[in-house]
Amino acid sequence: MVDGHLWNTREARAIVSAAVGAGTELRRMDDRRFDVLPLLVATDGMLEAFGHDPRRLRPNLMVGGVDGLQEREWEGRRLQIGAAVIALEDLRGRCVMTTFDPDSQVQDPEVLRDIGRRFAGKLCLNASVDTPAQVAVGDRVTLL
Repeated sequence: MVDGHLWNTREARAIVSAAVGAGTELRRMDDRRFDVLPLLVATDGMLEAFGHDPRRLRPNLMVGGVDGLQEREWEGRRLQIGAAVIALEDLRGRCVMTTFDPDSQVQDPEVLRDIGRRFAGKLCLNASVDTPAQVAVGDRVTLL
């Protein structure tokens, strides 16, 4: 439902387009939902390019020392962090939660519009654990 309208109605599409921007589509996704994998990996280069409070993206792991948007080339690869191995699936499509300020909860729809324009709607990497092990701040990270 979108403001009391079924998600696939003309009224719902108009409400979402007004909030997010022209060209927005609503699609039923039976096979894949947001936040379907247990981890979200971000890099410092991407966060710098994003330019907003990184808490809006809710990453579990932050990898430092990465230039620009290199993470966008990491889909299907793995990260080794100490003895742990993290499988990087794909870039995560971002949702309305990114529009809320983590401190004040004030909504800024321009954040999601910006993600759509500059990053094709996707930031950070969906990931899962291949080899579990403890990780800590400062551990060496190797892209496999």
